[in-house]
Amino acid sequence: MTTSPSPVPDDETPGTAGRPDELAAAVAGLADADLDKAGRRRLLGRMLVGLRERGVKEVFLPRKAIGWITEAVADLAPHVPVRNLETLRLHYPGLDDEALAERLIRNAARAAAGVGAVGGGIASVEWMAPPTLLSTPVVLATETVAVVGIELKLVGELHEVYGNPVLGTPAQKAVSLMQAWAGHRGISPMLPGAAAATVLGTATRKQLRDMIVKRFGRSLTTLGPLLTGAAVASYLNRKATRRLGDDLRRDLKLRRGGNPPALPPSA
Repeated sequence: MTTSPSPVPDDETPGTAGRPDELAAAVAGLADADLDKAGRRRLLGRMLVGLRERGVKEVFLPRKAIGWITEAVADLAPHVPVRNLETLRLHYPGLDDEALAERLIRNAARAAAGVGAVGGGIASVEWMAPPTLLSTPVVLATETVAVVGIELKLVGELHEVYGNPVLGTPAQKAVSLMQAWAGHRGISPMLPGAAAATVLGTATRKQLRDMIVKRFGRSLTTLGPLLTGAAVASYLNRKATRRLGDDLRRDLKLRRGGNPPALPPSA
């Protein structure tokens, strides 16, 4: 897991789009709340190309699609570009912990909303062009993986802010991130590194799968008529990512011994 976003080149060597580090670089770009629609569409398209290289036949079967998305997320998780606290301080100078956490949550929610809007726009175009409709499930799966990647990045960076960085090898960090993401709770400092892997048992795996089902179900709203799908997907993505951030922030604050922050009026 890197400590800062990797640059996303304008050109890409054929055959590298499906590499986890390439997908992680795209997630890093998509996590930029100020990225314009054209840039977000380009990066989402890059992810779509990369994920299609994994084989997409199972995406057309609802039950197997969830497994396909879960495996894609698991492959991506060790490469999620989580910034360390020093880097975050450089990117957001002058903010205390609470203001920094709020900025990260707000930016992640905006980025997730942007992915929903772009994904919805792509799906809307495909409803207008029946010959390309078969690629719609791949678009929805790609949007789901992108939003989960943005949220995993948020999980890791909130842990940095509250003095509980995710420890271990990239694979161990990935397990911890997915566990915290699925449970909306901070990682226990008593279970660092390898111990975290043993915690990802049946119950946690079910949580992870259930969360993937919810995320994919929300992506289905992009199939609304014309741009209505994009608007609804954008709103739902923003709301769900905001809730994840607020839940995690409250738990991490309690673990550190402080009072939980008040939820913003829009939450």
